[in-house]
Amino acid sequence: MVAAVVEEVEVAADWEGTPLVWYVSYGSNLRSSRLAYYLAGGTMPGTTHVYPGCRDRRPPRATAPLLLPGSVYFALKSKVWGGGMAFYDPAVPGPAAARAYLLSRQQFVDIAAQEMHREPGGDLDLTALLGAGRAVLGPGRYETVLLVGHWGPVPLLTFTAPWGLADVALTAPSGAYLDMLAAGLREGNGWPPARIAAYLAGLAGAHGVWQPDEIAGRLTAADVAEPAG
Repeated sequence: MVAAVVEEVEVAADWEGTPLVWYVSYGSNLRSSRLAYYLAGGTMPGTTHVYPGCRDRRPPRATAPLLLPGSVYFALKSKVWGGGMAFYDPAVPGPAAARAYLLSRQQFVDIAAQEMHREPGGDLDLTALLGAGRAVLGPGRYETVLLVGHWGPVPLLTFTAPWGLADVALTAPSGAYLDMLAAGLREGNGWPPARIAAYLAGLAGAHGVWQPDEIAGRLTAADVAEPAG
């Protein structure tokens, strides 16, 4: 069901006695520095949104790149980035590039709350989700949690909308948002600029609006501007 593009990470089902899950990102959290704001809190440079962070602020225990069945598409409008937001539809031909972060169950619950514009600190009953493979926690964006597979005893979970690609108007993503996704694919998946550009330009919402050479040029410029390390 899920193809890892690197060696699978061998993990136990708990972390110092804490239940674990793999949080699977296909959007801006492909980049670890972006995810860090969900974990530790704060405001990203160039944005105004304040992330409260998680109760457990430790970094991920491990990360691994993935290819998921299904596809990513862009719709609605991001309050942080402007332009369309990334959503995942498992029923559309893909694959979808993603990155998995090994987190405590509590961290996943707190990230879910922040994605759903709720205050972290509560809990989610994942029992039904693990049985059915899908839990709709609300009508809004990122309020549907999907089980996309397992690595050993540890579930792989992601968020998306309750609707699918065919049910919503597409919106082209902003350049800043594509830059973040591109940086995440380079960092976490090890893709070269040409592959990143072709992938992102082919996604519904970006296709026909963004050309591969435009995206590759932005990524190359970021390579020059961004300090090493």
